[in-house]
Amino acid sequence: MSEPVIHTFNHTAMATQFQVRIAVEEKSYAGQAAQAAFALTDNLESRLSRFRANSEISQIAQLAVGEKLRLTEPVLACLRHAQKMEFATRGAFSVTAAALKTQPTKPLWSLVENEFSIRCDSGRLEFDLGAIGKGFALDRMAEVLREWSCPAFLLIAGGSSILAGDAPTATAGWSCGLGDDNSARRHWLKNISLSGSGLAVKGNHIFDPRTGLPSSCRHRAWALTEFAAESDALSTACMILKEPEIAEILQRNADWLVFLQEKENWRHLGKRQMPPAA
Repeated sequence: MSEPVIHTFNHTAMATQFQVRIAVEEKSYAGQAAQAAFALTDNLESRLSRFRANSEISQIAQLAVGEKLRLTEPVLACLRHAQKMEFATRGAFSVTAAALKTQPTKPLWSLVENEFSIRCDSGRLEFDLGAIGKGFALDRMAEVLREWSCPAFLLIAGGSSILAGDAPTATAGWSCGLGDDNSARRHWLKNISLSGSGLAVKGNHIFDPRTGLPSSCRHRAWALTEFAAESDALSTACMILKEPEIAEILQRNADWLVFLQEKENWRHLGKRQMPPAA
């Protein structure tokens, strides 16, 4: 049986390299679908980046206590994910972690769902969506590709965030490595997201939102979940959480799986079945 035809496209956004791999016969059609997904990513960056003066995230940072800002649907949806993951990880993930560099206490905020708005409850809402924004973009890119009838795809953001769609024809999935694309530890992924956080590239850059101090319990952590926004946030939190805390979180979320690495020592936590080895 012949190998599936896979077309690859690249795009720079959100200070990282995005890649779309599509398993479909017609290259020109795959290219149009990929460009539609990239256009959506550019639009999300204009709304979610704290480095864009007119973005909604920059506008949120200007709110006084008690003030509200009406949000567009993508920003509201992304912040819903952030709120969910902060609760799920008991505060080990938070989009306000970086705010503790400039404020004595973590700022507080609420989503006012019936008004499609965010309210500043205390402090200055200095959000950094770096640990969830790229994953959210992958989730929305996946929706675009499915709308274009390209369900067999692999989406990559910077190598540390991966979202797999359907498996290419006659395969068990997309072969993805834990660590890097040439890693010997590989698994077949389909309709699932894999995200990693670690110290190898940026050093100990992860701040504990509960203390405001740099914190890392391990060399690297990978998280496997349905949505890329969730796996990005969870892998970041797992760099901070102690192993019993992670185990407790996974008890409440049976569809999540976590891989922890200390040098050459790997182990996994969670009830979810391991994806097959590639």
